Amino acid sequence: MKMIFRILLLISFISCFSGSLLVNVTQTHYQAEQNHSITLEWTFTPKPDVSITSVYIFCQLVTDLRVSVLFHLHEGVEVSKSQDQQFSGRVQFDRDELREGRLRLQVSRLRTDDSGRYDCDIRTSDGWNTDVCRLNVTAVDQHKAQTTVSPEPENWRRIGLYVALVLTAAALFVCVLLFSFFLCPNRIKLIRTKLHKVASKTRKRPYTSIKLQVTNFTNK
Repeated sequence: MKMIFRILLLISFISCFSGSLLVNVTQTHYQAEQNHSITLEWTFTPKPDVSITSVYIFCQLVTDLRVSVLFHLHEGVEVSKSQDQQFSGRVQFDRDELREGRLRLQVSRLRTDDSGRYDCDIRTSDGWNTDVCRLNVTAVDQHKAQTTVSPEPENWRRIGLYVALVLTAAALFVCVLLFSFFLCPNRIKLIRTKLHKVASKTRKRPYTSIKLQVTNFTNK
C-alpha cells in the first residue's frame, strides 16, 4: 500500500508540465561522518506567492537496494506518514525559507545507510522541476576514537607533575624567605658585635702605648 502511495505521488509530479520553475542544488556532493548532522539544500525560482500552500515537495533517497522517502510536503504542509521509517524524527526544515525559494533539510544522527543519491522534486504554480545531490556518510573510526581518548591519563600525570614542581618551588621560596627574615638578622647582629669589640680594642691601644712611654721616661 505504501509503495502504491509513492507511485501515485510520482505520477502526480510527472503529470505536471515543467513550466518556468528552476530547481538547483547548492552543493552536488556532501561528505559527513556517522552520528553527525548535515543540511541538504535546494533553491527554486521564481519564489512562491505570499502563501506556500501552492508548494509541493517530494524528496527521496535512491540507492541500489531501495528507494526511501526523505521528505514530503503537500500544499505547504508536511506529510510525515509518507516519510520512510529510516528518517523518522531525524529531518527538520524551515517553513519560512520556502517563501524565499529555498528548501533546507537538516538530517541529524547520520547513518552509513543514509549514503546515496537524493532526488528532490518541487512543484509550484509556476511548474515543476527536480535536481539531485549525493551524500556519503563514513563510519566512525574506532581506532581513531580510542587514540583520542587514551592520552587523557598521560595528560593528567603531566598536570600532576607540573603541580608538584610548582609546589616544590613555592616551598623553597618560602624557606629562603624564612632564612632571610629570621636567621640572617641574628648573624648580622653577631658580626656587628664582633666588629664593635675589635674597634674598642683598637681605640684603647694608643693610650696604653703613650702611658708606657711616659713611665719609662720618668724612670730615667
